Amino acid sequence: MIAQQLAALLEPFLGGEMPVRIIAWDGSSTPEQDSDDRPVVRLNSPNVLRRQLWGPGELALAQSYVLGELEVSGELYAALRRVWDVVAERQLSAIKVTPALLAKLARLAQSAGAIGPRLAAPGSQAKLVGRLHSKLRDKRAISHHYDLSNDFYGLILEERMAYSSGYWGDGATDVFQAQGAKCRLVGEKLGLQPGMRVLDIGCGWGSLSIELAEQFDVRMVGVTISAEQQAFARERARKRGVADQVEIRLQDYREIDGGPFDAVVSLEMGEHVGQRNYPGYVDAIRKNLATGGPALIQQMARTGKYPGGGPFIEAFIAPDMHMRPLGETIGFFEAGGMEVLGVQSLRQDYVQTIAAWRKNFERHHAEAVAMMGAEVVRVWELYLAGGELTFDQGRMGVDQILMRRR
Repeated sequence: MIAQQLAALLEPFLGGEMPVRIIAWDGSSTPEQDSDDRPVVRLNSPNVLRRQLWGPGELALAQSYVLGELEVSGELYAALRRVWDVVAERQLSAIKVTPALLAKLARLAQSAGAIGPRLAAPGSQAKLVGRLHSKLRDKRAISHHYDLSNDFYGLILEERMAYSSGYWGDGATDVFQAQGAKCRLVGEKLGLQPGMRVLDIGCGWGSLSIELAEQFDVRMVGVTISAEQQAFARERARKRGVADQVEIRLQDYREIDGGPFDAVVSLEMGEHVGQRNYPGYVDAIRKNLATGGPALIQQMARTGKYPGGGPFIEAFIAPDMHMRPLGETIGFFEAGGMEVLGVQSLRQDYVQTIAAWRKNFERHHAEAVAMMGAEVVRVWELYLAGGELTFDQGRMGVDQILMRRR
């Protein structure tokens, strides 16, 4: 009776009954009857236990989920929220993996026929090599996430292909309006005037560069290291009639030339440069900005053990990402010759933005599976549900920081 044995192993650490109903591959379940509203977790394979034996914790669970070895019945977001609510109610901390716990897990795995060599990681998991945050490794890390497929991202994002938090505080009623409002907010904060030259570091699919060119009649230079994004942004600028105002470069932030610019903007790019390289990122903004000119960054903030966002995010979504508390980021800019003029939190805006992306993805689920396969789709189901919950609970934030070059 695998389900009962697993519950007996875990419940002493959970301070009570399991927050989910477990149904194992041998037909056992706990509780045996579906008598309450607990989420249902189905263990479809002994591989779930084998992965935990080799590496107990979040990453092994995520690997089992994306491979279909473990399934969650019903809405994944609701299940994750229920589990986190129980964690909060019982004031639980992370389970400490001790030799005694591993011995108990090994006995359970042996009785379940789950003993064996380490299983291979899913194909969707990042496998980067090379020196951390070298130009080549950064390019591979960005390609792993952003070069999946422009059409795939089109199933998730709104038509601008804006892949950062929107701004809902201006009366937006959907994510398209929120992203447009975000672009206006950025332009207004920077005080953009017709004819100004503006640098967009980490321009993505060009949504901000194109919008600022259209709304404020400025000349934009956007840089990305994703070939897929560059091609999309150039074609989008041509179709929108602003190709003469929007230049999209395939260029690393450490190689930007053509400055100084009248203003610099960088939305959710700084998370990818790493802690050791962050002063270089600050310097790239400062040296490409005219003296006294404004700069605006939008960046995620995080405290705690995992600056990269946690084992799942770091392995499947954004390898080598690094986030830090807001105050620490501000300290980097002040030390790098920038004067901070204002900070605005967009954490609640990101909750609404990710919720909209998740609904888009759910509507296009069948198309996504046909396009990318079930494994990649499960990665994104977990990513979007977990991301929305993380921002909603305040375990991560995102802020706009307005500055000027001293």
